[in-house]
Amino acid sequence: MTEEKKTFYITTPIYYPSGKLTIGNSYTTIAADTLARYKRNEGYDVFFLTGTDEHGLKIEEKAEENHMQPQEYVDMMAKGIKELWKSLDISNDKFIRTTDDYHVKAVQKIIERLIKQGDIYLGEYAGWYSVDDEEYFTESQLAEVFHDKDGKVVGGKAPSGHEVELVKEPCYFFKMSKYADRLLKYYNDNPTFIEPEIRKNEMINNFIKPGLEDLAISRTSFNWGVKIPSNPEHVVYVWVDALLNYITALGYESDDDSLFKKYWPANVQFVGKEIVRFHTIYWPIILMALGIELPKQVFGHGWLLMKDGKMSKSKGNVVYPEMLVSRYGLDSLRYYLMRAMPFGNDGTFTPEDYIDKINYDLANDLGNLLNRTISMINKYDDGKIVTVAPVTDFDKAIETEYAQTLTAYREHMDKFEFPDALASVWSFIGRANKYIDETKPWALAKDDSKKAELQSVLGHLAESLRLIALLISPVMTQSPVKIFAQLGLDYDKDKSLDFGDTVVGKTVTPKPEPIFPRLDAEEEVNYIKGMMAAEQAKHGAGKLSKSAQAKAKAQKETDDEFPKEIEFDDFAKVKMVVTEILDVKPVPDSSKLLQFKLDDGSGVDRQILSGMHKFYPDYEKLVGKKVLAVVNLKPRKMVGEWSNGMLLSTEMGDEVKLAIVDNSHKNGAILG
Repeated sequence: MTEEKKTFYITTPIYYPSGKLTIGNSYTTIAADTLARYKRNEGYDVFFLTGTDEHGLKIEEKAEENHMQPQEYVDMMAKGIKELWKSLDISNDKFIRTTDDYHVKAVQKIIERLIKQGDIYLGEYAGWYSVDDEEYFTESQLAEVFHDKDGKVVGGKAPSGHEVELVKEPCYFFKMSKYADRLLKYYNDNPTFIEPEIRKNEMINNFIKPGLEDLAISRTSFNWGVKIPSNPEHVVYVWVDALLNYITALGYESDDDSLFKKYWPANVQFVGKEIVRFHTIYWPIILMALGIELPKQVFGHGWLLMKDGKMSKSKGNVVYPEMLVSRYGLDSLRYYLMRAMPFGNDGTFTPEDYIDKINYDLANDLGNLLNRTISMINKYDDGKIVTVAPVTDFDKAIETEYAQTLTAYREHMDKFEFPDALASVWSFIGRANKYIDETKPWALAKDDSKKAELQSVLGHLAESLRLIALLISPVMTQSPVKIFAQLGLDYDKDKSLDFGDTVVGKTVTPKPEPIFPRLDAEEEVNYIKGMMAAEQAKHGAGKLSKSAQAKAKAQKETDDEFPKEIEFDDFAKVKMVVTEILDVKPVPDSSKLLQFKLDDGSGVDRQILSGMHKFYPDYEKLVGKKVLAVVNLKPRKMVGEWSNGMLLSTEMGDEVKLAIVDNSHKNGAILG
């Protein structure tokens, strides 16, 4: 009788299909996939869940914008996300959609049960709602408040930066306060429930200690959602609907709950830090009310940032995974995200770092080790791997080094320290390259009496590469297969993590090929920046919400030299951003024009010509200043030079000054 495997249940957040997913979304999913693959390699029975969160007002509005029905729209978006996960080699066991019939029915049963037992009651909600966040806010919770000329609040911004609108409607509320003390006790009794610890402190200090307010959990102002059967005018708050997916996907409240009984509670739930509150306050309280065991851990990872802050279409700094995979292959993306990004903290993506990781880590370190090893086995032993029996202290030393590497690797992977786990493997790769220099196979090959020593060296290198391939396989799904093929190994069989004689008797490929060709750094950095700039140009300034329009109307221009009113759409066409002056010089053959080189946050320098020479004779002093610029004007050619935009300035009489802002404003920040 075979021993039953330990189970391991891991989830990602289910993604809101209101737009194309970025490498930031891919980061979470690849991290979860890395852990799932590692646990499978370690012998666990893994269930890995991901999916899409398809209800809510934002989806309804997106569908309308695209002249589609909501179901038609989410079908299209879910199909695209599934295709993306397939292209990224995501090994999920199930993909849940909150429009799935079994999920809808389970949510309805759960809500009715909670109403019946008194945890949910009917009341009225009046306050601010962010469509983008699908979240309610009190005025005090807003990061920014908009007033009209009379001081009346007309809108505002949520902590996310998204704008809110006033909502007043009948609403069901969940008695969160009833479970606050119990939740806090659970935190104290289970210190690793929320990781990293900083996230737990945020939840306690910002939300629980000030007093948990009852949560509005229904809407009546739109229809696209799970209807409450006993009062079908109400649809379930999208976040409650979404959170329940982690148990409905396993068959909870269905005719077959065998998966739920087998895999729940979840071992770990990976979420971005911006949604930790939902997963560590609302989610555990819902489970407490249902009498269900809580997940063992919620891990709130950091953000994948750009140099100018969080990735955002409005900033034009978005990087999509497809653009990187199509040019550099899948493994380089998966490796970069897991190696360069500290999983518990924010990390910054730069094209330069991305290309360096490919050239140095993948091409130089790993790729070169493989190429040298295969070439030497072909040259010195007719392509045959003869032995791994240690002959010298060098042989024994590299075996010891591997044993230490495996221990460190497992410790880091079990704690989701993916960069550190990979660093330990790359340390061993460096040790293997050093081993070649220590043993000097080229010298051993010249002395027949050193044949056994030479064959041991070659065998140790081949076995080291086999083990390296296995250790990186949770992260890099394609390269290990290629490494095994070049070593003459069977990837489906030769998977022992013990340093042994697995490679003995194998014949390596006669023609080794680089698995990571070295790249021209300058050319590839420019390519990535160019793709980012193309995305920036594509998206422009974007539309503003109703509250932003209210703000604009309340603060409309009163100067009699201009039209009393303009259409808001006219203003919205103009994209004005903060730029930093990197260089400035006179334009040849022009007494008026200065040539400005600007950093607009896109990663690609922008050139603008401006007739400011007269007003800034000491133009060199402008370098380092931050100025406002219109960046979506059609480029025009002046005295043989292209100008891509217009610098903003103020005029009073004969005095003209550039619109300079202080350094607290980030490059690429949009004026609006």
